Amino acid sequence: MTMPLVTTLIDTYNHELFIEDAIRSVLHQDFPASEMEILVVDDGSSDRTRSIVEKFVPRVRLLRKTNGGQASAFNAAIPEAKGQVIAFLDGDDWWAPGKLTAVTNVLEREPAVGLVGHGLTLVDLDGRQRTETPREQYRFRIESQENAKKFRLSRGFLGTSRMTYRREVLRRIGQVPEVLKFEADEYLFTLGGIASEILILPEALTYYRLHDKNLYQITKGTVEGTRRKQEILAALAKVLREHLKEQGLAEEIANVIVECVEVEADLLRLTLDSGFPWETIAVERKVMRIFHSDASFWQRLFSYARLIPAFAMPAAAYYGWRGRLSSFAPYKKFRERFFPFPVPGHVERREKPAARLD
Repeated sequence: MTMPLVTTLIDTYNHELFIEDAIRSVLHQDFPASEMEILVVDDGSSDRTRSIVEKFVPRVRLLRKTNGGQASAFNAAIPEAKGQVIAFLDGDDWWAPGKLTAVTNVLEREPAVGLVGHGLTLVDLDGRQRTETPREQYRFRIESQENAKKFRLSRGFLGTSRMTYRREVLRRIGQVPEVLKFEADEYLFTLGGIASEILILPEALTYYRLHDKNLYQITKGTVEGTRRKQEILAALAKVLREHLKEQGLAEEIANVIVECVEVEADLLRLTLDSGFPWETIAVERKVMRIFHSDASFWQRLFSYARLIPAFAMPAAAYYGWRGRLSSFAPYKKFRERFFPFPVPGHVERREKPAARLD
């Protein structure tokens, strides 16, 4: 069977330190160059990103635009893509060898699948790596509460550098609301799971870089960064509810999909703007139910014990106290030894320490 023409769509903004690694990881794929185009959309970078990308022209096609955020970059680039299949990559990440062959093989073999995801390896600036993969291959479409829960557990395997679509699925989704300066990928893969089947491979095929210029990660914990993330998450929850309702999705299914985004936004809102103790308790109980449903009895007991001060403290004061506690070295050692953060039962996690320099 003839391989489909694939567009690798790389979105980038001020990634001068990383963009060359991203492009080279695509060029080094075991995939026929004649069957693949590489389209880089530069969202108004003010650093050397443009000149670095231009080194790869004509093998790479560069689309430049004024800065508008991830949604606007997707909206500009997707109509320009020539491929029957569109694979996304953030300009600060890179792909493992064999990524394109693995995902295109799925789409050739499974005509009902319109979106493919997979595991990933998170890489810190000091070189430490944490690989997370599903314990088995997942395949589903979001058409029931059960499958909505599968989707909710699988969101981490469907972010930008992990998602590959049939072009037809993206055409059906249409424009991404440009209020989503980031999180546009979650809008796409949520609606992608409504429009077609999703298949998630149990291999780590993307390296996801953690760094202080990542627009989604709040690595420095600044108020400005936290506020920006809270506003975008709240906007994402709102537009998802609107669009899922327009598509006639049952409310109970939409609730399963959207409540995980809403609780993340509420958590950040309480951290920034405070709130009543009962709000903190309610949000924390939702966090346990949604994200840590398979935590052990002792992990649950520890989480609830840590919540006791919240009954008497305003929300912002409680989260400030908890942040200070979490950075206290003896507490961290105690937590890691006796009550480590639960790893979801469907996830396989492996860690690799940073390489020693001595």
